[in-house]
Amino acid sequence: MTTTSFGPPTLDGAVPPPPQPGPPLPPAIAPAAVRPSEQARRSPITHVRYVALATEDLAGTVAFYQGIWGLYPVGGDGDVVFLGAVGSPEPFVVRVRAAAERRTDLIAFGAKDRAAVDGLAAVLATDGVRIAAEPGTLAVPGGGYGFRFFDPDGRLVEVSADVADKPFREIEAGESVPRKLSHIVVNSPDAPALVAFYERYFGLRLSDWLEDRMAFMRCSADHHSLAIAAAPHAGLNHVSFELRDIDEYMRGTGRMVRHGHAPLWGPGRHSSGDNVYSYFAGPDNFVVEYTTALERISDEDAWVPRIWPATPEYADRWGTAGPGEDLFALWHRTPPESGLWVPAPV
Repeated sequence: MTTTSFGPPTLDGAVPPPPQPGPPLPPAIAPAAVRPSEQARRSPITHVRYVALATEDLAGTVAFYQGIWGLYPVGGDGDVVFLGAVGSPEPFVVRVRAAAERRTDLIAFGAKDRAAVDGLAAVLATDGVRIAAEPGTLAVPGGGYGFRFFDPDGRLVEVSADVADKPFREIEAGESVPRKLSHIVVNSPDAPALVAFYERYFGLRLSDWLEDRMAFMRCSADHHSLAIAAAPHAGLNHVSFELRDIDEYMRGTGRMVRHGHAPLWGPGRHSSGDNVYSYFAGPDNFVVEYTTALERISDEDAWVPRIWPATPEYADRWGTAGPGEDLFALWHRTPPESGLWVPAPV
């Protein structure tokens, strides 16, 4: 009897296929007239400080931000509560006020020093921008020196310096609470005009556009601290909070799900900014976001702003977030902002 022996199959020089390329980079935006590094040097602004919200349900709103979202109270009285982030030296990142109707009271930015506050206030007043509160001492946790004005949409904005830091600590591995306020996104009926305003007076630099729908602007090495979205009405689009890393971000997203708050959109990963995201409906349908891994821009002049498409492969590089219909539906049914051109009572 003859037996046949088969040896191991040969590889015949086979090699793994090359990596699959991702979608190509979108077109670049023409360079600005002023070098970004010079714009940064002139800028009076250092970072975003906090957002102040008014709500009809103060107790429920505080319970959400403290008990589920991961902030903690640092001060307040019967009608106003200040909430801080564990990993941030900012005295507070959210202020919540009891009110008869939902509104955004103001958004706040940090300035380099008192001279920057006074200089910006003087320039704005000279150019006819409506000042809501002249520069002076601030009666809030951390104190400081600042002023308030209305931007072209009627949004109340505060700029301050000499604010005292609160105690803070590094977020530990696995600790799924916000490290800091990452960025604020506002809606505007004239986004290009509002972009030009914040470029001119705040010295913010354009990082990217999402088609003609949203401009991402920076005041530090973070890809964006303020973004401006084109919309029929002025208002607050969402507020984003940074977690330590991907694991903590996913743990935080999971905690929200376990508490009955399914993401409106996410988990996913953006192209512009390269950050991950999960969006949720907070109290009074203010939209809040968990994020991390936001792109950092270390060389102002080497950065190339781009116009990113809003197509699925760019909107969510992971392909995990879903279409975002719940988020967009919430934005569409949110009523127009009631606080425009109206000074906040505190």
